[in-house]
Amino acid sequence: MDKLLYIAMSGAKETLRAQAANNHNLANASTTGFKADLSAFQSRAVSGPGYASRVYATDSEVGWDAASGSQLATGNALDIAVNGAGFIAVQDVTGNEAYTRAGDLHVDPTGQLLTATGHPVMGDNGPISVPPYSSITVAKDGTISVIPMGSTAQTSVVVGRIKLVNPPLSAIQRGTDGLFHSTSTDPVPADAATTVTPGTLESSNVNVASAMVNMIELARHFDMQIKALHSADQNAQTTTKLLQSSG
Repeated sequence: MDKLLYIAMSGAKETLRAQAANNHNLANASTTGFKADLSAFQSRAVSGPGYASRVYATDSEVGWDAASGSQLATGNALDIAVNGAGFIAVQDVTGNEAYTRAGDLHVDPTGQLLTATGHPVMGDNGPISVPPYSSITVAKDGTISVIPMGSTAQTSVVVGRIKLVNPPLSAIQRGTDGLFHSTSTDPVPADAATTVTPGTLESSNVNVASAMVNMIELARHFDMQIKALHSADQNAQTTTKLLQSSG
């Protein structure tokens, strides 16, 4: 009886863990540049005395979906979408370099170029600062040009170039802050071949229909485990009554 309780309890726990990962993806279905988390049930050997063939299943994160989301035209001069593979370099809260696909940028009142979540955008020589301007454009290679405030339309000034990188997926990992970080202590070098599309944002690559179907399947698995727990409890109560009556 204890074995049934343990199996059902473990199954319910791992199913909840898989449901949490799936719900996290659903919650970010409209987050710009979001990459879906990938999780899978894996067989684990049971340690301790007994047959070596005993296994149980655990759910664990196995990476993220590197596929690009759809590109959505916005017409905003500071919205950019990375073409193909690659990332935009930003500065995280610790001051280190990190990477993102979210290209919804803006200039704050101090002139600093930031992402929508407030991370400074990195250029060739550190975070990019933009002087007061009447017009701003971003080229495909990430070069930012402005027409300074009070200047004529023919006066264009380059203020910096967004650092674009294209590291191997094995060289980066996703952090708890939602940004990608280098697995080494050195920043990822800039990649001249990586380009962006101005006036466009990349949507999340979460497949909402698949995530909804997965949510329903996981809910049914959890219900099955709970029913097994109730059955084990009922069997235990019945056994106790039989033992009491036989005594």
